[in-house]
Amino acid sequence: MATLADSFLADLDELSDNEAEIPEDNEVDAADMEEDIDGDLADLENLNYDDLDSVSKLQKTQRYIDIMQKVEEALQKGTEVSIQGVDLEDDPEYQLIVECNALSVDIENEIVIIHNFIRDKYRLKFPELESLVHHPIDYARVVKKIGNEMDLTLVDLEGLLPSAIIMVVSVTASTTTGKPLPEDVLSKTIEACDRALALDSAKKKVLDFVESRMGYIAPNLSTIVGSAVAAKLMGTAGGLVALAKMPACNVQLLGAKKKNLAGFSTATSQFRIGYIEQTEIFQTTPPPLRMRACRLLAAKSTLAARVDSIRGDPSGKTGRLFKDEIHKKIEKWQEPPPAKQPKPLPVPDSEPKKKRGGRRLRKMKERYAVTDMRKLANRMQFGVPEESSLGDGLGEGYGMLGQAGSGKLRVSVGPSKLAAKVAKRFKEKNYGSSGATSGLTSSLAFTPVQGIELTNPQAHAHHLGSGTQSTYFSETGTFSKIKRT
Repeated sequence: MATLADSFLADLDELSDNEAEIPEDNEVDAADMEEDIDGDLADLENLNYDDLDSVSKLQKTQRYIDIMQKVEEALQKGTEVSIQGVDLEDDPEYQLIVECNALSVDIENEIVIIHNFIRDKYRLKFPELESLVHHPIDYARVVKKIGNEMDLTLVDLEGLLPSAIIMVVSVTASTTTGKPLPEDVLSKTIEACDRALALDSAKKKVLDFVESRMGYIAPNLSTIVGSAVAAKLMGTAGGLVALAKMPACNVQLLGAKKKNLAGFSTATSQFRIGYIEQTEIFQTTPPPLRMRACRLLAAKSTLAARVDSIRGDPSGKTGRLFKDEIHKKIEKWQEPPPAKQPKPLPVPDSEPKKKRGGRRLRKMKERYAVTDMRKLANRMQFGVPEESSLGDGLGEGYGMLGQAGSGKLRVSVGPSKLAAKVAKRFKEKNYGSSGATSGLTSSLAFTPVQGIELTNPQAHAHHLGSGTQSTYFSETGTFSKIKRT
């Protein structure tokens, strides 16, 4: 049985054998790595940023040459080159339009690359120019016009830039720290400007061709959003059939770019809008309604693309109907709300309304009726000062009370039915004693009105002259003797 020390020695022998084999593999990998490094260095040496051809390669590609040749031939022939009765996907005109859309995107990227090359070279001569002129094509034209001239008063920039920008460029050039460029650098810069201008003219040709053919390929879609926007939508979607199969919410986002606001508010930024933002309908719509108009345009554009994909309406009548509908809806959104109509008053009733009558209503009217005294107090006579409780118009005024001239308040109190009924009710109730002159009789009576009341027990003596009390139990009465006959 092997000991622990023997097993350790065996492991060490295996490790030594592996180490002997490792250098061979490392030598092979190192050789491959050296070859890769040499290849990368060779590519970096070939990629010379001072050479314009190594930076801009689009114009020398066969694809660019073939497409531009086909576009020029199509523009010379005119619009009568379409084949009737052919499926849209198999139409050569349609295929060329799809290729032109892809080429226009490549041309835009190539112009940006050339613009960076021009800025890097011309920064030594006029470093402030790139902050004054931002558009790549305008920048290339200005650079080509100025060249190595240090005095911009001798350079005519009229027509290339607005007058205000020309003045700023002239003033800035007088105080610039730049120096004239060497001849070789200047020649490369001018060549780059010519190439950027040539790409821009080629892009215009492609767009003109696409716009001229959009009336045949997608007449209804072009009627709604315009030929340029229709070409961009179709190129981004990958064709008219792909655009027709796309939902409206995705058509709205075609061409949208994510904007970096660097922490600023997103309230005024249009995030979810693409090429539809460039349409005339969208630009003429008030800003608060543009999102609704964008959704409406995307929906109608999808319907128009579906009609065009099956050649449903070559005349474009459906697109015109959709466009009129869009305009009507936007105008309807802008209408003010209807004014609130004044509510007319009800027709006055000439006849008095029937009211409930009867004993209870008459009692209530008598209870809450205005007395003659209150009527006089509420009435004033013109030109005659009224008397008041505190005098000199202070306190409560008496109105026409006491206006007879005596200076006293005179009120003719009329009979009150309610007061008579209340007095009768209290009179019928006997709150005093029974009238008997016994030892328990008291001259004090307890009434609910006045509390303890002093009464005269003999006041009811005149009521005892009749009845049994006046005969059998009378103190003055005598027995009668009846004589028999």
